[in-house]
Order: sequence, then structure tokens, then C-alpha cells
Amino acid sequence: MTRRLAEVAKKVGVSEATVSRVLNGKPGVSDATREAVLTALDVLGYERPTQLRGDRARLVGLVLPELQNPIFPAFAEVVGGALAQQGFTSVLCTRTVGGVSEADYVDLLLQQQVSGVVFAGGLYAQADAAHGHYELLHERRLPTVLVNAAVARLDFPQVSCDDAVAAEMAVAHLRALGHERIGMVLGPKDHMPSRRKLETFLSAGCDPELVEHTMFSLEGGHAAAARLVRRGVTGVVCASDLLALGTIRAARRAGLSVPADVSVIGFDDSALMNCTEPPLTTVRQPIDAMGRAAVDLLVAQIDKAVVPADELLFEPELVVRASTARVPAARR
Repeated sequence: MTRRLAEVAKKVGVSEATVSRVLNGKPGVSDATREAVLTALDVLGYERPTQLRGDRARLVGLVLPELQNPIFPAFAEVVGGALAQQGFTSVLCTRTVGGVSEADYVDLLLQQQVSGVVFAGGLYAQADAAHGHYELLHERRLPTVLVNAAVARLDFPQVSCDDAVAAEMAVAHLRALGHERIGMVLGPKDHMPSRRKLETFLSAGCDPELVEHTMFSLEGGHAAAARLVRRGVTGVVCASDLLALGTIRAARRAGLSVPADVSVIGFDDSALMNCTEPPLTTVRQPIDAMGRAAVDLLVAQIDKAVVPADELLFEPELVVRASTARVPAARR
């Protein structure tokens, strides 16, 4: 008990006597100090006293699939900063293969009595994945926001980049450069944002035989693009920047040059894409606006406002760099 008092007091910057007053429900402590002490208990992993467990911690879970893709740390920075401005502390939860799952994190966050959860790039975007932990959050009425295209039956507010517009921009850019054999590298077949991009790709009259599905990784992009290169594509639209980098590697290993022989477009505009060789043409997600909107929707739910389970669509931006060029005359 003494160690807990000392650690919490140091974390908050108050005396052990003040912490003791909060834990024992005594008067004489400001609301701000009381909230800071309770939050420190949660952050340090201590259980709240029984009489205080009915109060929600000012903690918000931020659940991400990985940190290797630069877009997710960037999103975490935006959301964490926006939450801090609203007086909340974000708890970062990252899935690991063979380790802690999304469902495990949800259980842990519920135990910590978090005020809400923001998911980005989660299993909610895969139609064939297990969704029981989302249903549990819905049953508990815990404020929750999903980022980027959930399956239809999950009834939460959503913030998404407009995948249809993103695919339309990418295809239009390649066609303006004279490309006709345009391929597409997407995520898994049950991945909702990939499905949306594919629908637009096909409705634009592109060849369905020039579509490859893979896992979101550099290696996945390389393997998928290698198959497209063998089919003679001159331009490739990718569902992430990592897939695009894998596509560039596949083209080079086939003895081709980017963009002289094959043009490549990514998606996200994650960090350092202007420093690759060549700098990557990509479709930028407006993660600053999306992250702030996700936090606003979450805080509105926490404040008991009525928030419809709608999807806010944000417009992407085509960022043209050096990985796209006019189709080679010999391949027209």
C-alpha cells in the first residue's frame, strides 16, 4: 500500500496524504487532482478502490494492427495529441502475431475502465474475421470509433478516407499518362477498403485479370506485383505505400525501371515516401483531419451526446512524385 501511495504521488506530483484522501473518498481534494490520481492508478496498473470503480478513467484505448507501417504511428500521434487536449490519456495497444490479440486488448481495456476506444486498421474491416469483441463493446455501450471502412453489421460511428475517390484519382492519373494495362495490388479479399477500391477500379473499365490480393507488407506487395509484371502491366495502383514499395522492388528484380518501364502509385502518403528512390506518387489520407474527427466523435459519445452510427468520408489527395511517368512508346 505504501509503495502504491508513493508511486501515484510521484506520478501526479502531489503528497502521499493527498493520494490517501482520494483513495479513501475523503473531502478536501479538488476535482482535477482527484481525477489525476485516479488516472495515475490506471496508468500504473493498480486497481481502483471498490467505491471508486464506478467512475470511468480518463483513459482511451487506441488499438492499432502494427507500428511497422509508418501511417499507424503517425495516426497515433494525431489521436494522442487530440485526446490530450480534451483531458484524456491514450493507451496504445498493438496486435502481435501469436501474441496479444485485439479481443485480448478489449478485455484489458474494459478491466481498466477506459472511457472509450478508437480502432484503426482493425479486424472490423475484414468481413470474415471474428467480431465478438466489437459486439461486447456495443453491449457495454462503451464509446467506440472505427477508422476506415467497417463491415456493415458493426453499428459504430466511423471515420474513413474515401476509397472510391482514391482509386478513381489513381486510375485517372495513369490513364492521363497513356497507360492502358493498369494493374492493382490490394489487401485480402475480405478487406473492406480494398473491396471499395476494387469496385471503383472495375467500374472504370480496368481488367479484372490484372488484380492481385495479398497481405499488407513489403513482401506481399513484391509477390503480387511480380505476377502482374509477368502479365505486362505498365502501371500499378497499390492499396498502401508498403505494397507500392514491394511493387517497385518486384519491377526492378524483373529488370525493369520505375517509372521508365512501370509506373507505381501508393496509398497513405506515409512518412518518408518523398525520400524513396524514386519518390513515390501516392494518394494521401488526410490523417490529421481524420484523427481529430475520430476524437471529436468519441468525446461526444463520452459526454452522452447522441452520435449516429454513420460514416464520415474524407477526401484524399493525389500527390504526384517521380514513380509515375508516361507509358513507354514501345509498350503502347
